[in-house]
Amino acid sequence: MGIDEVLRALAEDRAREDVTTRLLGDVARQPVAGRFLAEERCVVAGLPVAAIVFRELEPEASLEPCVAEGAWADAGALVATAQGRAATLLAGERTALNFLQHLSAIATLTRRAVEAVAGTGAVITDTRKTTPGLRELEKYAVRVGGGVNHRASLADAILFKDNHWALLGGASLKDALTRAPNGVEVIVEVETPGQLEQALAAGVRRILVDNQPPELIAEWVKRAGPGVAIEASGGITLDTVRAYADAGAKYVSMGVLTHSAKAVGIRLETLGLQS
Repeated sequence: MGIDEVLRALAEDRAREDVTTRLLGDVARQPVAGRFLAEERCVVAGLPVAAIVFRELEPEASLEPCVAEGAWADAGALVATAQGRAATLLAGERTALNFLQHLSAIATLTRRAVEAVAGTGAVITDTRKTTPGLRELEKYAVRVGGGVNHRASLADAILFKDNHWALLGGASLKDALTRAPNGVEVIVEVETPGQLEQALAAGVRRILVDNQPPELIAEWVKRAGPGVAIEASGGITLDTVRAYADAGAKYVSMGVLTHSAKAVGIRLETLGLQS
């Protein structure tokens, strides 16, 4: 995991053509050490990916974690150390930090959401609102943070949404679902009591309720009964997630985990030439 994304990122940065580091001459080939430091409290994610960055530039380079992947790191904490040629650390610095800062941001936001619903039995899930080309890594960061992945692609599960309802015409949901491949999970979004009744009549066991208040979630949880999992989604934040969990939602999907996670502060300091 992560190799393809790292190779694309290094190519984008033209990391093997670092014209600035070439100004150092022979010094660029000398061994140096560096340390990654957290500038704020965060859940660390992406250390294996950062290690790939340096190894792709120099097979003998290494990155040694000082905190476990998925652990909290306080501001000022030593996150990892790196060893390699000066050219390697300088060329890979930005790419490694980009991955670490972004994935740690997702893991941190996810962990806070998981902690916010602790004790309710609700599960925090992500969505497909991911950065193009980085979905696998971003969903990995959600798992590191304690969340659960929703479908990773359109082929992974059936999610019958509002636009599908609009195109259903005179057919029934039950008839449409007869075309569902065996073994593929079925999730149906409902917006009205009538759609809820159709979904229940069709035997759907996971129902998504989008952009509705917790009070309606609680009402429809009761109507659906214990054999049906209700998923709440739509603009849910850390401030509101507990209310949806308390309302009885089994799943709370949060697009904000991946599309709005603000990069956390992590920096790399080089320690000079090594003897």
